[in-house]
Amino acid sequence: MSRTSRPPRRRRSAGTFLSVYGGALVLLIAGFVLAYQFVEPAPPRRIVLATGGTTGAYHAFGQALAEDLEEQGITVEVRATSGTVENLGLLQDPLAAVDLAFVQGGVGDPVQQPDIMSLASLYFEPLWVFVRGDAPERLTGLRGRRLAVGAEGSGTRAVALRLLGDNGITPASTELEPLGGMAAAEALRRGDLDAVFTVASPTSAVVAALATLPGVELMSFTRADAYARTHRYLSVLTLPEGALNLAVNLPPRPVTLLAPAATLAARTDLHPALVGLILMAAERRFHAGGLFETPGQFPSDRYLDFPLSEDAQRFFSSGPPFLQRFLPFWAATLVDRMLVMLVPLLTLLVPLVRFLPPVYRWRVRARIYRWYEQLRAIEDGVRDHRDTADVAQALRALAAMEEEVRHVTVPLSYADEHYSLRRHIAFVRDRLEADTRA
Repeated sequence: MSRTSRPPRRRRSAGTFLSVYGGALVLLIAGFVLAYQFVEPAPPRRIVLATGGTTGAYHAFGQALAEDLEEQGITVEVRATSGTVENLGLLQDPLAAVDLAFVQGGVGDPVQQPDIMSLASLYFEPLWVFVRGDAPERLTGLRGRRLAVGAEGSGTRAVALRLLGDNGITPASTELEPLGGMAAAEALRRGDLDAVFTVASPTSAVVAALATLPGVELMSFTRADAYARTHRYLSVLTLPEGALNLAVNLPPRPVTLLAPAATLAARTDLHPALVGLILMAAERRFHAGGLFETPGQFPSDRYLDFPLSEDAQRFFSSGPPFLQRFLPFWAATLVDRMLVMLVPLLTLLVPLVRFLPPVYRWRVRARIYRWYEQLRAIEDGVRDHRDTADVAQALRALAAMEEEVRHVTVPLSYADEHYSLRRHIAFVRDRLEADTRA
């Protein structure tokens, strides 16, 4: 009589569970590790912001922005500079390690500076021309006089030289001094200069100092529309009478000004998670508007020299990142990074959830059903042979099988099938014993 090989003497249902679900767990962990390779690194905890001179609005706004970001765990090094031109150079230089910078509109060149992107424009930054004595109606009236056109590397110098050049005023015909800020205001007060050009916020100390100098008048750009059509980065603004100082009525009449926009620029490799955080801080600072800005006009995705960051574009179209609206920055960032792993993990998890229970049921039942093959072989072996020795051998095989099956453990949900197997073994044994007696 043929005999099938016997299974191990002792089986544990836990072993089957671990072999099925443990393998799935290993597969999920492998998928997790693989997906993690595509997760963005965590945002840096320290960034560098280039501003401008320590007495200028850029520096003041930079310190305010740093305070907001530090509340979210980002340390901001505010670095004073000579102004926009230097800031653009720092952003272009990877060794300078500058991440963000205030930049005056109209100075940057996206073709020559491809590693820079815009995050937002923040406010209008007028060009102020303060003239000793009566201010001329046109810039041509300043030819041959001593003019402070801003320090080397400043945005003031870039826009002043451009507008003066439009009027045929060059260093060959006019003294163009590289002075800016409070140094230029002091030189005008002493009489060393005839006019000062400065691009600055109306709240800056330089504008306040120049506006109150005796015998100094603020020039109005009578041809502002023509300048704005020629240089698209310029906007035409009206400074109302008395807007700078109502008590002494400064200015004594409405003045037309030209204004680029102050913008926030960054290196193109700035961590994407920081963009939303920075713009949320900028929105808190500039959303209310100012002397020239209406509430809600800034921060804006207009008045930009450099391409707008994709993350900034999403901010302006959809608002702040969803998670950052409700969670602290670092928690939102962690969850956002982990979401990248959700798709590949679900790709593994969904079919596993559907596939594993049938596999587990098959494995448990297989431990029971495999005995039926041996039981059938024993029964078939003596069906046509009534030899006493064969029957005795079959009964011994059944007894051994019954003993081994008794030690097989299965989950309680499969206990009925286990007892059915034992009942069938007993049935075959009883038939063989009955045939032997007959």
